[in-house]
Amino acid sequence: MTTETTDQTTYLSKTRLAYDIAAASYAEIVPPLFGRDPYGHAMLNAFAELVRDSKTAGPVADLGCGPGHVTAHLRGLGLDAFGVDLSPQMIAQARAAHPDLRFEEGSMTALDLADGSLAGAVAWYSTVHTPPEVLPVLFAEIHRVLAPGGRALIAFKVGDRIRHLDHGYGHDLDLDVYWRSADEVAQKLAAAGLPVEGRLVHEPDDFWRANGQGQQGFLIAQKPNARTEQRS
Repeated sequence: MTTETTDQTTYLSKTRLAYDIAAASYAEIVPPLFGRDPYGHAMLNAFAELVRDSKTAGPVADLGCGPGHVTAHLRGLGLDAFGVDLSPQMIAQARAAHPDLRFEEGSMTALDLADGSLAGAVAWYSTVHTPPEVLPVLFAEIHRVLAPGGRALIAFKVGDRIRHLDHGYGHDLDLDVYWRSADEVAQKLAAAGLPVEGRLVHEPDDFWRANGQGQQGFLIAQKPNARTEQRS
């Protein structure tokens, strides 16, 4: 397990507090919107197929799982999925909504998971509050817990700006939201030993544009094993 630094704990404490405050409202607002993202669903389907076909041993972790709707979707795609989230209140929402699934409190920068124990990891918009200097730490941690041949799916907001949220989901908050280019995220994944094998960036439709959303990005990366290294 990776040890967190002071810089990491500062942004993590702010993120945890914000989502503890907003957890109940978030759980009402966000899961119903999940169905309005056909491109995201397509990438989740591709990710699930790749993980199943690889026969890499281990479960799939939904990192930053929130109220558990993506975890449940991954289970519906045939994956042995469980959720991890920084916010205890989010974990409470997830357990209430999906009592048949496993949810644990934890930080993506210091996962309480053994080396090489996962067949896959999903970070569904859960890196958007991660400062640039911490993102390599987070990706290195995903690399650590993935088994050779395991895959990661990262969903993120595409752009080049920081938006500060002082209000969201009906509550006063204190959060920074980072919009990043697909190339930047891909480069940091590759530097962590997770070369990208698939990417999708799509434009917002009228509904999402009206709600202030821009391009959305999805990257699938794989931790190399002997077979993938031979092909490269």
